[in-house]
Amino acid sequence: MFDLDFLWFLIAGFLAGIPGGMGMGGGTVLIPILIVFLGVTQHNAQAVNLITFIPMAIVVLIFHFKNKLVKVKDLLWLIIPAVVFGVGASLLATVIKGEILKRIFGGFLIVLSVIQFFSQKIKQKAQKMLK
Repeated sequence: MFDLDFLWFLIAGFLAGIPGGMGMGGGTVLIPILIVFLGVTQHNAQAVNLITFIPMAIVVLIFHFKNKLVKVKDLLWLIIPAVVFGVGASLLATVIKGEILKRIFGGFLIVLSVIQFFSQKIKQKAQKMLK
């Protein structure tokens, strides 16, 4: 028979894929859905988010290459720190307790929200000044 849990995880992936496909970061939706509604632990939710990021990043990179939006000569300056900090953060996340990791992620979402809120206000003020 068809597993109902699979359907809920499929819906969660779909809901996270929408903002992820628009470039907003599906993890900000996927991780809370997995934890709050599906009972996944913080570590597992973040691991799933990192794993789902890989195919999305590959698809986006293909489109960016096709549209000539990638400056190949500048890639190394992006790739090296991303790999170093990505591996370092992953290793750090394995030794941090889930409850602390949850608070760090919550703080990240709050900071991201504040930045988004004020960046919109700044953009609106700049547009008014240009008129």
